[in-house]
Amino acid sequence: MRNFFFPTIAGILMLCIGMEAFPEELWLHPICEKLPSEVLGPFVTLGDGGILALQGANALVSKDEGVTWESTPIFKEGETISISTEGALLRTRSGVIIAAFLNMSAQDWRWNSETHDADPGTRLPNCVIRSLDEGKTWQDLQTLHEDWTGAVRDILQTRDGRVVFTSMRLLNRPGRHCVLTYSSTDDGLTWKPSNLLDLGGNGHHDGATEATLEELRDGRLWKLIRTNLGVFWEAFSDDGLYWRTMGPTTLDASSAPGQLARLQSGRLLLVWNRRYPEGKTEFPLTGGDREWSEVPVSNHREELSAAFSEDDGKTWTTPVVIARQPGTWLAYPYVYERKPGELWITTMQGGVRVKVREADLLP
Repeated sequence: MRNFFFPTIAGILMLCIGMEAFPEELWLHPICEKLPSEVLGPFVTLGDGGILALQGANALVSKDEGVTWESTPIFKEGETISISTEGALLRTRSGVIIAAFLNMSAQDWRWNSETHDADPGTRLPNCVIRSLDEGKTWQDLQTLHEDWTGAVRDILQTRDGRVVFTSMRLLNRPGRHCVLTYSSTDDGLTWKPSNLLDLGGNGHHDGATEATLEELRDGRLWKLIRTNLGVFWEAFSDDGLYWRTMGPTTLDASSAPGQLARLQSGRLLLVWNRRYPEGKTEFPLTGGDREWSEVPVSNHREELSAAFSEDDGKTWTTPVVIARQPGTWLAYPYVYERKPGELWITTMQGGVRVKVREADLLP
């Protein structure tokens, strides 16, 4: 949900929450190797072993492990579509590529600071599009809803073939966000929305937001949800259409999204911003004014951490800080397993672009 402010207001906000005008240099854990380009991702592996990513209104393909990229347009001439830097990308087992994204060309943000709500006309549509030929051409562009969509963060295909991705909608009276998923049983040709998960709150960054999801070994879908309550909340679903049992986890978290990934080893990986810097038990709180949020929150995003679970999220290894930069934000991560055990980790905020071996991150 990064497109809420004009740049001048964004600068004021960063000053108010303690961000420095001249941040320190980016520190990377010694086990990390820098990726050869600045392409953000998300990434998918093509049938011939190449790598596909989307950027702006173009599809990018690399045949040399991300060193160089060939760009081709996604949309037809005259279509005013611009893909958000936050999105989700999947290549299904049948070879269909599905992209879920926000149409930045149609955004209209109308937050009213007097009512602490969004005025009529606020919109940022959630769209999807498919490719049947490995990203060379694209078709079946759809707008699934017109409401303000704070983010699309994750997509997967379940063992039974269902495609599910996470989305959001802005609610009113009072203004806040909720999360939902869209599900498809025909490789993204048609979609059905789930029920909404509403955590309450009031503010343009409040509520239930920016979820990540994975399929558990028992077949259930598990969603981790960004909140302003110091921990991720979770919900479970059998089919991606109905979510239940929403409640808090014990995973401490900043007001920022995490990214789950099921690795080929079978482990779950979580990359996220913890509530406090490593070794500390406090961090300056912001919000609590019904603008950003109803309650004061931790916006600690100066460290990016990773942890593994062998038991589907019941327990986790001790988090490892893989990147740190006091004075700036390292947030909104993507995880791509390029080869078994070779992880590419990138962030929309802060420009982390690293490659790391799973074995080196394990205790």
